[in-house]
Amino acid sequence: MTLKIAGIEQLRQYENHHLGHSGWFTVTQELINKFAETTGDNQWIHVDLEAAKAGPFGTTIAHGYLVLSLIPRLLPEILVIENAGIAVNYGANKIRFTSPVPSNARIRLGAKLARLEEFTGGTQICIEGTVETENIVKPSLIAELIYRYYR
Repeated sequence: MTLKIAGIEQLRQYENHHLGHSGWFTVTQELINKFAETTGDNQWIHVDLEAAKAGPFGTTIAHGYLVLSLIPRLLPEILVIENAGIAVNYGANKIRFTSPVPSNARIRLGAKLARLEEFTGGTQICIEGTVETENIVKPSLIAELIYRYYR
C-alpha cells in the first residue's frame, strides 16, 4: 500500500521509520539483455544462457546497476510525497550489491526514511533501500539514496 504524504512537514513524522515494501517485479532476461545492450556490459554472466548454466550462479544474473536503476520504478509504490516541490535524485551515500538477482526472479524494494535535512531552497531526504529477491534470504542490494525536494 502506498503511503501518500501531503508535503514535507507531514513526512517528518515518518523519520527513522520503515515505510513498507513495493510489490514484486520480475527481472526478465529480456530486461537484462536490453540493459546490457544499452550499457555495453555484455559479460556472459548476464547474457549467455548456456555459459551461465555452467557458471557460479547456474543461470544468468541481472547487472547490479540494473537492479539499482529499478528503485525509481519501485519507490512510488511505497511512498508518494505531494506538494513538496520538484524532486530530483541527488545521489547515494552507499550502494552494496550483496547477492545476485537471477534472471526471471522477482524483486521488491523495502524503504526506511532515515533522515530529513534542510538546505537552502529545499529539503533533502535519505532513504535506506533494500532490494529483496524472492526466495533468497540475503538482500540483493542495500543502498542509502538521497533525494532533494526544491521549493
